[in-house]
Amino acid sequence: MEILVASSIGVLTAGGVYLLLRLRTFPVILGLALLSYAVNVFLFASGGLAIDQSPILSKYGDATYTDPLPQALVLTAIVISFGMTAVLVMIGLGAYLEADSDRIDIAAQDIEDTDDTDQTEPEGRA
Repeated sequence: MEILVASSIGVLTAGGVYLLLRLRTFPVILGLALLSYAVNVFLFASGGLAIDQSPILSKYGDATYTDPLPQALVLTAIVISFGMTAVLVMIGLGAYLEADSDRIDIAAQDIEDTDDTDQTEPEGRA
C-alpha cells in the first residue's frame, strides 16, 4: 500500500513539474493543480495509512486510531487549491483575451522583436 501511494505522489509531482515548464498558460495551470494533488496525497498519507480505523479514540478501549489532523489539513488544502485554480484560470483567460495568445513568454518575445527592428536603419539613409 505504501509503495502505491509513494509512487502515485512521485508521478503526480513529476507530471506537475513537467507541465509547469511548458510555455502555454493552460498546461501551467494543470501542472499547479497536479502539484497540489500530490501535496494533498502526501499530507493525507502522513497521518498513517490505516484501513477501517476510527479517526478518534473509541470508548471501548481500542487504542488503534488514525490521526484526524492530516484529514482536516487536506480538506482545507482542497478548498484553497480549488479557489486558487479558479483565480489562475481567470487571470490566464484575461491574459489570453488581452494578448491574443496564451504563451507565457510573450513579453520577452515582443522585446526581442522590437530590438531587432530598432537596430536596422531605414532604407534610403546611408
